Amino acid sequence: MGCILGLRVSPTHRRKGVGLKLITSIEEWMLRNGADYAFLATEKNNNASKNLFTNKCNYVNLTSLTIFLHPTTFPTNHISNKDIKIDKINIDQAISLYTRIFKTKDLYPLDMDVILKEKLSLGTWVSYYKNEGFKLNNEDITTNSSWIIFSLWNTCEANDNKVHDKTKLFQPLRFLHATLNHAKDKICPCLRMLGNESLMCESLGFLFLYGLHGEGENLGGLMESIWSFTSKLGEKLKDCRLVITELGFGDPLVNHVPQMESMSCIDDMWYTKRLARDSDDDVDDELVQQQVMKRQLGNVFVDPRDF
Repeated sequence: MGCILGLRVSPTHRRKGVGLKLITSIEEWMLRNGADYAFLATEKNNNASKNLFTNKCNYVNLTSLTIFLHPTTFPTNHISNKDIKIDKINIDQAISLYTRIFKTKDLYPLDMDVILKEKLSLGTWVSYYKNEGFKLNNEDITTNSSWIIFSLWNTCEANDNKVHDKTKLFQPLRFLHATLNHAKDKICPCLRMLGNESLMCESLGFLFLYGLHGEGENLGGLMESIWSFTSKLGEKLKDCRLVITELGFGDPLVNHVPQMESMSCIDDMWYTKRLARDSDDDVDDELVQQQVMKRQLGNVFVDPRDF
């Protein structure tokens, strides 16, 4: 799957077919480099982009998601529950748990071990209620209680690397630089709507909550403790202004994100298109795409490298 990020056309050159030509050219490059599908995303209220993707480029809606963002300063009236504990687990335990968890996801990466071992990944934690029989072994969790697993991605360090090594930006950071700007394009308008001028977009760093998965009936308190825990960690990091996560519309945790006036939301939409076609296959390409995408995917994993 090839991902198209940060598609922008200068306002003075819009409605001239530039966006269509860009997408067509990128798709041709993807095909030459072995991609079977193309993927891109846009905000739900961006009607011009949605029209371009669906009506002119034949993309189909893969899923709808919500981006949740909150300043690192967490409200004092939302304090951590003393009955809740948050433990860090090692990478091997995290890989094993995520391998099992991903069976419940509609879309997920096959290289989770690579993501967890990235320098920007700070680690993986499990949040649970203390006195309810929670037990973590090497491969699984045994408990009758509720629990949530989550990992953290630190974009602040990427920002710091950009400042200190502008002339020697090697490929992974060059890609990350593009994705961070893509994220800022989504986040900064939301901050302006909030009138939050203290969060300057030029030095915007954030912690990204990824790999969120919960089981049990009492997830609300756990999510609030996770958000408080992450906010406190972010306050200690240079240039960290926000805590952000993104969840699919069918993710059970969507309904348990802390409800606060200072919590902002951005509706996001993912689209995909089948690029590769076997010349020996007589099946109509559009029919194949419809069969592949029979329904919107509701419970997806958001890769921090693509945010």
